[in-house]
Amino acid sequence: METMRVNGKAITLDKDGYLRHLSDWNPAVAQALAKREGIELTEAHWQLIELLRQFYREFELAPAMRPLVKYVGRHLGADKGRSIYLMQLFPPSPAKVGSKIAGLPKPTNCL
Repeated sequence: METMRVNGKAITLDKDGYLRHLSDWNPAVAQALAKREGIELTEAHWQLIELLRQFYREFELAPAMRPLVKYVGRHLGADKGRSIYLMQLFPPSPAKVGSKIAGLPKPTNCL
């Protein structure tokens, strides 16, 4: 288990760097998690983060890659609902890295 500090608050992470307590998530925590992944969040990233959180609220699980691509395509259009687009935002695994930054659990079928 690991801890990071965000705005003076200790945030506990699991062995893979995901939040231990999903309720700890907020935009500042997302920024800190993204920084740990070497990602500087842009408007495109935030759009995907909100969509990942919406997916979780709707289905009560973090999406694997295929469902994520379909969901993004349905909500943001075919140009963004492509693996290559998602890989550019959250390399090397958009489902895993995106879910981590969005404060979701690790997708169950991601190794």
